[in-house]
Amino acid sequence: MILKKLLEGIDYQTNISDIDKRFIKNITTDSRNLKPGDIFICITGSRFDGHEFARASLLLKTSEDIVVISQKDLGIRNQVIVEDTRKAYAKISANYFDNPADKLKLIGVTGTNGKTSTTYIIKHILENLGKKVGLIGTIQNEIEDMAFVAKYTTPDPLELNVLFKKMVDCGCEYVVMEISSHALDQERVFGLNFKVAVFTNLTQDHLDYHGTMENYFQAKKKLFDMCESAVVNIDSKSGERLFENIKSFKTSYAVDKKADIYSESVLVSKNGTSFKLAIESKTYDMNINMLGKFFVANSIAAVSVAKILGFETNKILESLKICKGVKGRAEILPVKADFTVIRDYAHGPDGIEKILDAINQFATGRVVILFGCAGRRDRTKRKIMADIAAKKSDYVILTSDNPRDEDPNIIIKDALEGLEKNNTPYKIIIDRYQAIKWALENSQKNDILVLAGKGHEDYQVLDFGTIYFDEYQIVSEILNK
Repeated sequence: MILKKLLEGIDYQTNISDIDKRFIKNITTDSRNLKPGDIFICITGSRFDGHEFARASLLLKTSEDIVVISQKDLGIRNQVIVEDTRKAYAKISANYFDNPADKLKLIGVTGTNGKTSTTYIIKHILENLGKKVGLIGTIQNEIEDMAFVAKYTTPDPLELNVLFKKMVDCGCEYVVMEISSHALDQERVFGLNFKVAVFTNLTQDHLDYHGTMENYFQAKKKLFDMCESAVVNIDSKSGERLFENIKSFKTSYAVDKKADIYSESVLVSKNGTSFKLAIESKTYDMNINMLGKFFVANSIAAVSVAKILGFETNKILESLKICKGVKGRAEILPVKADFTVIRDYAHGPDGIEKILDAINQFATGRVVILFGCAGRRDRTKRKIMADIAAKKSDYVILTSDNPRDEDPNIIIKDALEGLEKNNTPYKIIIDRYQAIKWALENSQKNDILVLAGKGHEDYQVLDFGTIYFDEYQIVSEILNK
């Protein structure tokens, strides 16, 4: 594509004289991948700065044909200076694929917890109503029935526009996508227009990146400056605060109090969740195949989105009733035993509290939770997670999650303070496989064993690399033996 066309919509200065003739073959932010005819975008990250690599890399390459996008004058040929290279990266990536997002109706979901479930429920409802829908998120990216591996919750701009282009080519009308706070802070979705944006909740997480809860909130808030309509959970103060500051059309929803759309009389059982749903002065009796109040909240969010998009209420609710839930989210594993095994993605204080609250509503035996805390992440939440786990369960097994290159013993020590505040019995087994094996071998009749933290993930990140680790498969193999 011609460079001038790639730069449409961007304010820039350049020393390139043939900008309206220069042909660009590829876009990259990795100096190791540079080839003649490429455009290199200097991104400043937490560990590396692309500006530092630009000059050195160009000296080693067949340089004349490489264009550099930077935020400052590097004193090199063929440079384009912009105010913000992250925003430029997003716009250049969109231009390269002829702005495919403009041909789609985007629905963005942000929040600490509930993003994945909410996007899947929205996709299910829209597809059941006859629409072609793409999905971008934590578990995988989907174009109708085709699945693609997801590296990040929200991909980088180039990969994101590749997905948008494929979705357009496949005839998708809607795209439902999870929007992480990292993606918003790093301008990965800059320039996109969302038909509807959803806020699920805000609880302590990612403080290793954002530093403070206020920074975290402000990152999430950016999505609501990019949308035509907003759907906001006002069960929390952060949701109320956000709702008050949104200037576009907005709908509030709640589980625990009245809102534009809200639930009452929530009852959780092993077979699902029932509740009354209030919409526009009418009340509907609902039963969903998902466990817990948090799934009620996610379902109401999905209903709110479909209402804003103009679909009929009765058809929306009929579609919701046949939704089977989401892989790795309060998922009851189909194992042959006289106890129940549930896997869930809960990897923070709020997630652990919600899954245990849901299970405690129908448990007849012990509630046993197995969990760990992630390495190289917010250390302050470890003891909080352990404290909640001890308060809400009958037995705790503390193990590893994704320790990465942090010493698992240090992670355990951080969490142990939360366990020791309580009288709940616990056991520490650092190796997660051995912890699961011990938990299964020591489960009693009618126990509910919760494997928290991994959910849909089929891997574990250790100090030497990533290993295959599918908990459903592990549980099945151990019980079969």
